[in-house]
Amino acid sequence: MLRLAAARSRALLLPRPAAALPSPTTPSSSYSSYARGAPSPSSYAYRAASSAAAAEAAAAAAASGAGAEAAATAPPPPAARKGWIRGLLKFGVFTTLVGAIGGAGYATHAYSLSEVDKKTLEFRKEMTTPIPVPEDASEFEKFRARAYETAMKVPVAAIELYLEIRARIEDHVVGFTEPASDKLLPDLHPDDQNIFTLVVDLTDTLVYNDWQRERGWKTFKRPGVEAFLQHMATMYEVVVYSDQLQMYVDPVVERLDSTGQIRKLSRPATKYQDGKHYRDLSKLNRNPAQVLYVSAHALESCLQPENCVTVKPWKLENDDTELLDLIPFLEYLAIARPSDIRAVLASYQGHDVAKEFRKRSKELERHKQAKQRKSIWRR
Repeated sequence: MLRLAAARSRALLLPRPAAALPSPTTPSSSYSSYARGAPSPSSYAYRAASSAAAAEAAAAAAASGAGAEAAATAPPPPAARKGWIRGLLKFGVFTTLVGAIGGAGYATHAYSLSEVDKKTLEFRKEMTTPIPVPEDASEFEKFRARAYETAMKVPVAAIELYLEIRARIEDHVVGFTEPASDKLLPDLHPDDQNIFTLVVDLTDTLVYNDWQRERGWKTFKRPGVEAFLQHMATMYEVVVYSDQLQMYVDPVVERLDSTGQIRKLSRPATKYQDGKHYRDLSKLNRNPAQVLYVSAHALESCLQPENCVTVKPWKLENDDTELLDLIPFLEYLAIARPSDIRAVLASYQGHDVAKEFRKRSKELERHKQAKQRKSIWRR
């Protein structure tokens, strides 16, 4: 009996593997295990085995966590540090260069490119001139002179780089803001040198663009526009000058001009300034004294107001006669051929040209009739 009790005591004190522990969900197996002397979940030996297993798992997790933390906080290898420093230096040099160019651009934005070139020419010559070094100078003095010459090449190179970048930018800007050519129209034939040029705007002057949700954009012709253009083409060189794109201007003008006598100029022929596209009549390759510009927005869209005639904008009114009312005045100019059309237009400044011309024509007619009556009574 004593031997049996000692064996049972040793069995209770010895820990068993976790896989061999009885499952609490199987009562029958638990009962048989407890009956054979296996430790119960409430026994001291069972709790000791579970605590030991948990301690081993926690120690392993702590060891792995400590290793991961040590790997995360470990300093990078020398090669990685060198690459990081090299990238930082490149970024610093690039930032300094961009800042220097931006500062130079801000400081010289009020000067033209040629003015900046002239103002920095003496400085660049001085910085690139070799420093005379006496033959009996020490090696240190020679080295210092050469180092100074090399250092002075940096600002010179920066100035030249700035001038090159600005020249390229200005070339691109000019391509977008200036007319496509200094001669937008071809040379006149020698027999047509005395013909005046009638420049007409398109939008709100000849046509009107209307948009509705159901049908989108639609272009409408102003009343009498086709007759007006055909009649003017017999006396003037007619040019439609618009700030719309060419893909829109060409088909619209072709529908208005069945004879193909009207010239077309679109957005590339305009001057972009202060956020607007202006008509520059000085680029037409025509005598400014023989150019007349008719538009519903003449003073707002043309750089030569002395050549402008303003008409009422058309907004789909059916009873509009603005273009037809202007024909007598244009006929008078084509027949009279004044030496400078700008002087004639100056006399109409502040007035509706068509109405003022009718008024003056009636006054002139009354004056002629009164003169004829006086001559008859004198006889």
